[in-house]
Order: sequence, then structure tokens, then C-alpha cells
Amino acid sequence: MSLFDLSNRNIIVTGSNRGNGLAIANGLIDAGANVFGIDLEIDNKHNFKQFKVDLTNIDKVNDLIDQIALKYGAIKGLVNNAGVSLASENPYNDSLLYRKTLEVNLNAVFFLTSKVCEMMKKSGGGSVINITSLGADLGFPDNPSYQISKAGLKQLSKAFAYDWSKYNIRFNNICPGYIKTSMTEKSFNDKNLRHDRESRTFLERWGQSEDLIGASIFLLSDASSYITASSIYVDGGWTAKGI
Repeated sequence: MSLFDLSNRNIIVTGSNRGNGLAIANGLIDAGANVFGIDLEIDNKHNFKQFKVDLTNIDKVNDLIDQIALKYGAIKGLVNNAGVSLASENPYNDSLLYRKTLEVNLNAVFFLTSKVCEMMKKSGGGSVINITSLGADLGFPDNPSYQISKAGLKQLSKAFAYDWSKYNIRFNNICPGYIKTSMTEKSFNDKNLRHDRESRTFLERWGQSEDLIGASIFLLSDASSYITASSIYVDGGWTAKGI
């Protein structure tokens, strides 16, 4: 079990105040990690260090990463979980929505990861997880900006893996299926939509945020030391199911 031990590893989790990010953060703590959460809103009830920062503010993010490394030591892991999915009456003619979605879901990840990689390079390596989506691989209605951002994020992992492997830094994706969170609350509360999504999986159920913990621990630990530029689908079999 020592392969999965994260004791004393400093790991950053974005979007950590609720939902998937909070579940992942708590799971990493149980595996021994020192977790540093970043979110627009923070809750002092959580049992890990939290920082209130807008990830699209590159200068503030860079300063924060410097402060964490200076005070707590080398950063060994990063989970890019923060993301937005915004509704629009005309998603193909809503430039504000398009820019905001890509700014949060893709651009902010690029710059934060670039900063963290410079830290990992100096400390002998690390592991980065990007939380993507079924929308990175499959078509869904009326949300092109979100799908573009998640597809770009998936490819970003491959680009980073290629260029930073020489410094022992690994990059992988976790692709969740439909997880019950505040982001999916509307469709979960609609009985027909809820059952439709359940029927698209082999396991015939929605995912829970806690379902993402195991894959996160695996990809951040030595158990996955020969895995990079890959994706783990935590989707109940959605992407594999045919008729």
C-alpha cells in the first residue's frame, strides 16, 4: 500500500471549496497529503489550507504559488479541477460566455500549470491531473464553449507531458461522467433527465464526487509512476456503452 502513500506531499487542488474538488481534497488528506485549496470562495470548516484567489488573475496566482512553496516546501502535485459551465440562450453568438469559459477552464490551467512545473522542475518532479469531461470526447447540445475548453484541456495534458517529461513531471486526465454536484443539479432533479443519464451507463447510476478520489490518489502517487499523457474515465461506462 506504500505505492499509494501521499504522506507529506504538498498538493494543490483548485475548485476545492465544494463538490468534486472538496471530495478529492479530503481524499488526498486521508492518503497523507498536505492539501492547499484554491477557490473563489473558501470555507474555514474544511480541514486543509485554503486560499481565495481568482485563477484568471495570473499575477496573483503566481504570487500565491511562490508563497506556498516558500512557506511549505516543494509542490509535488496539482489537480486542476476548477471549471465553469455557463448557460446561454445563444451559445454560438455569446462572445462573453465563450471567453469566460475558456479563460477559466483552459487558459487559467495553462498558466497555473506552467508556474507549478517550474517549481516541480527544481524539486525532482511531480504529477498533474486535469479534470476533463465527457464533453472532451462526445458531442452534447447547446454548450460548445465548455466542450471546446475540455477538449483543449485533454490535449494540453499531452503537450505538457511531452515537454516536461525530462524533468520527471507527469500529466494525466480524469474524465468524470455525470457526477451529482451543484453544476449538474438541474438535470439530476429532472426525473426524466436523471434516468436518461443513468441508462447511458453500464452501472446505471450517477457518480458521486467521492468516486473521483481513487483515481486521483493513483495518479498522484508512485503507483502510477509509468503513466503519463493518459486518461482515466470515471463515467460508469458511458463512453464505452453502445446500443
